[in-house]
Amino acid sequence: MLRSKPPAVHRYEPDADWHRQLHERLGLGWPCTASPDFERLWLEVVEDVRLHGLSLGRNTYGGWDDADPGFARAIWCLMSHLRPAKVVETGVARGVTSRIILEAIERADTGHLWSIDLPAMDPTLHEEIGVAVPQTLSRRWTYITGTSRRRLPKLLSDIGPIGLFVHDSSHTERNILFELREAWPTIDNGAAVADDVQQSPGFARFAASLPGEATFVVEADDASAMFGIALKLDNCGQKPRFTAR
Repeated sequence: MLRSKPPAVHRYEPDADWHRQLHERLGLGWPCTASPDFERLWLEVVEDVRLHGLSLGRNTYGGWDDADPGFARAIWCLMSHLRPAKVVETGVARGVTSRIILEAIERADTGHLWSIDLPAMDPTLHEEIGVAVPQTLSRRWTYITGTSRRRLPKLLSDIGPIGLFVHDSSHTERNILFELREAWPTIDNGAAVADDVQQSPGFARFAASLPGEATFVVEADDASAMFGIALKLDNCGQKPRFTAR
């Protein structure tokens, strides 16, 4: 997933030990058993995009960013351990995060991803939409064109409950709060993840409204951005018994 990234406007203190703490909240051992598979998959994604004559990274999509490997790693971890049957994301572009989600769904042999995206205004970028997602993964993917404000409420009403929500569209405070507040009530024993939270205080305001829930702010691998994770567990924060993969 990709979106333009202006300078940070809100200061967050990242959680240095977030990955271990996340596993503790999920009742899982450490280190993450899903990490080795992700490292192999990430190399495949990078190579597949390269074969299209493109490179991944910051400012490579018309001045916008591809998903950072740290963000993608967190999504893979949540997908692997929570195994959500229904996933909704906002923001697609080249589909890097979409690819990570769909690979996890394919391995579980169950589940579906719904992606809402407003294509870039530059028509020369349209041929790159979803380029990271191979045709073999498309059977479990529904791509919805439009804004989240117009498309998200009806989608969630039609398919809910969901297990994972990923925000990676416009990162204004207004939009991130809208999306997270729409998605949160429909999440059943899962999580919400938001990229580029440093662009506004939106995630901080959302997290402050969740007493008793586990939230984390994570620094991207290249330290140029941050993303947020909010867990919503059925047993009000006690360790659930998920099966490690």
